[in-house]
Amino acid sequence: NGRWGVQYKKSRNEGHRAGLKTVETIIKESIKLNIKYLTLYTFSTENWKRPKKEIFFLFNLLESFLLKKINDLIKNGIKLKIIGNKKNFSQKLKKILKDSELKTSKNDKLQINLALNYGSKNEIINAAKLINKNNKLFTEKNIEKYLYTKNTPNPDILIRTGNTNRLSNFLLWQLAYTEIFFEKKLWPDFTKHDFKKIITKFKLLKRNFGAM
Repeated sequence: NGRWGVQYKKSRNEGHRAGLKTVETIIKESIKLNIKYLTLYTFSTENWKRPKKEIFFLFNLLESFLLKKINDLIKNGIKLKIIGNKKNFSQKLKKILKDSELKTSKNDKLQINLALNYGSKNEIINAAKLINKNNKLFTEKNIEKYLYTKNTPNPDILIRTGNTNRLSNFLLWQLAYTEIFFEKKLWPDFTKHDFKKIITKFKLLKRNFGAM
């Protein structure tokens, strides 16, 4: 989003505003396509390295969005789940996130996993600590039970925009058999038509999951 802002001779923050519009577009399209889970990589554990002013703007943008759109989320049957470590957030943001999760908890049309202060390596380490603390065996099932994404199916599709061919510490455990689509467009330029094209390509794939 920041790169988009600079590329179009605007500020990085304008890029984040534009990126939020794309989020709204993809949420609406996901509901139309009867997609049940959508995970958005909103703020990574590495993003704290960015300038403080930009981080402040991002969290203000998120707070404003949730406060303004909470009734729309409820009306459209959208459940919000936060994945990531909430400890470093302000008390205000923590409260908004908690309230948003609570108010949408009964919805079942679309679950949006908002990855905030999320890093997959931290998630796996955290799961290992919880397994150890609860005296459980280190099994695949137990690791999945203690991940932030527990009770959520692993993704069928990962879309990485911005002409960047890497996973950037995102859902490393969960993506073991995910179909990955790399998109040259920056996120604010990504359209519902681009989204639908990827869904169509995905439907044509034969997925063996290691079998013949």
